[in-house]
Amino acid sequence: MQELITKAIPTGVHVITVRSRDKINGMAAAWTTQVSFDPAMIAVAIAPARYTHDLIKESGYFCVNTLPVEAEDIARHFGFRTGRKTDKFNGVSYTSALNGSPVLDSACIYLECKVVHAYEIGDHTLFIGSVVDSGELKKDATPLIFRWESFFGKKSK
Repeated sequence: MQELITKAIPTGVHVITVRSRDKINGMAAAWTTQVSFDPAMIAVAIAPARYTHDLIKESGYFCVNTLPVEAEDIARHFGFRTGRKTDKFNGVSYTSALNGSPVLDSACIYLECKVVHAYEIGDHTLFIGSVVDSGELKKDATPLIFRWESFFGKKSK
């Protein structure tokens, strides 16, 4: 069913980054969407088991790094290992947004958000953030779209 939902509702691939005191982490996420124009608000769904989830709860901020198509390797880097055991930023170039969230140099757009709501939704927490800082790092970039087969291979029958 997950593969079918992914085909029916295409989404971009983002790396959600966070800084909480001296800890930073990032994770690949496809469940990210704009939920308000005025004020500008973004929602991201993150499983409580993810290290990034705890850091967002501690810091009250997160940053959506939208990846261009040529950055699929960055999505894989941030998507297939845990930050509890690995420094995912080792060797990855980044700067900091206004409130300290990591901004990946490989991103085409970033949106740093202050958490204004958090809801338990099924097996995820939906964090709603008000955009407090943003920038376009690569003009005219084509965003990477999540495709099940690109990240998980062909489903066997």
